[in-house]
Amino acid sequence: MAHRRRLGFFVGTVCSLLGVYILGVILERPQFWSIPPLKHGFTQEASGGSRDSEEPVDRKSNSDRWTHPPPASTFHPELPELGATQTLKTQGATDFRPAWKNYVDLSKSGSRSDGMDRSRTRGSTKGPTLKPRQPTQAAGPTEPPFIGDTYMSEDILPQTACPDGIQSQVTESEFGGKFLKHIPVLQWAQHVTRDQHQRLSRYPGAHGWGGIDYNTLVETLSVLNSSANWQMLDDWKDHRNKSECTRCAVVGNGGILKGSKKGKEIDDHHYVFRTNGAIIKGFEEDVGSRTTHYTFSTNTLMNSMRSYATVGYRGPPLSKETRYVFLPDHDRDYLLMKAAATHTLVERGPEQAKDPSKYFGEDVSADKLKMYHPDFIRYLRNRFLRSNALNTRYKDIYRPSTGAVMLLAALHTCDKVSAYGFMTPDYKNYSDHYYDNSYHPVGFFINHDLRMEMALWQQLHQARLIRLYMRK
Repeated sequence: MAHRRRLGFFVGTVCSLLGVYILGVILERPQFWSIPPLKHGFTQEASGGSRDSEEPVDRKSNSDRWTHPPPASTFHPELPELGATQTLKTQGATDFRPAWKNYVDLSKSGSRSDGMDRSRTRGSTKGPTLKPRQPTQAAGPTEPPFIGDTYMSEDILPQTACPDGIQSQVTESEFGGKFLKHIPVLQWAQHVTRDQHQRLSRYPGAHGWGGIDYNTLVETLSVLNSSANWQMLDDWKDHRNKSECTRCAVVGNGGILKGSKKGKEIDDHHYVFRTNGAIIKGFEEDVGSRTTHYTFSTNTLMNSMRSYATVGYRGPPLSKETRYVFLPDHDRDYLLMKAAATHTLVERGPEQAKDPSKYFGEDVSADKLKMYHPDFIRYLRNRFLRSNALNTRYKDIYRPSTGAVMLLAALHTCDKVSAYGFMTPDYKNYSDHYYDNSYHPVGFFINHDLRMEMALWQQLHQARLIRLYMRK
């Protein structure tokens, strides 16, 4: 009898994941970008016009590089756990304009002007200053409440005097109306108040504090109370070497990096960002060896350790310069972060009694930990990656992929950004990961919109806001 129950549970699990996978494929559009595919490498060519691009065709010449492709797997490290697909009832287009004093509603407006006081000392470790500003009423139809295009606004002093960095170029680009210079990328102790908890509790998952009680937030985020926690590039003085601009390499795990020999180029950046199953040992020539920022959610970390152990993944990179950037999907992320900062065991939840030093090393400290602000994640979803998934019953589990959050966070904090190992229009020519022993096709699931993300990387590259590595 117990055997039958276990068999029934297994079959139900497989069917559920397969259903999510099929729905994700149906909802994906093959035509998301309005620019032609760009050339390989870091070259930049002027476009003579725009047209819809079709799905790339598999390249015949690659047939001798891989064994025959196996069927698409129904597993993906970014899939939420079973039972996490509960959604709110569909809500009507009611007006949602909470009058939080320290937030600015930008649901229909573009980026506001840069009001920083440039006379203040650059590189100061003084905390950001919240800007008291009433939200403005948007013209036209209002957004459904779960969108929540209302965000914290605060002054964050610039760390550099880069003359031609992203911050100065973005206002002249097609992204000028979407880009918010004053949105906090990271959350820390001073962000936790009763009012903020009330506001952000409206949004579930990575987009808010829904389902997380106030006391848990106070207890966990209180350990993030230094400048290292709200500054992404907190050790810039140790990396700058007389440079005026911060140069960041953001490294995905895409198969396009296999054989690229880009390792030295990647390591030559001031900062190197990686995510999830980032396997370095044995692949240094292609992907480099340094990691300054490692982005993950607790769910993707645990899934990566289970799924990629056979190909060499043992956990997050460990080094003196490595910072660990949590993408909080659930209260388990806050609990693991607190345990890591205080060198204690996780007190409850799926990771109860686990030792964080197993993942982050014995010398991990609060200064090496950071956590994305839910306003920032929601802002990325709303303004850069608003997918058709938001029109489905799965709207509450949809979010930008962890790699997308990492790349867009670099766009908001670095002066120069180069992206490697991200999905390009010829993605079918490469295996899912650079460390795959045989060809594995990219899988598409409803919780992320990878084709929309691919289109965005192309557009950012064309706008000269990032340099996207592409092959011939």
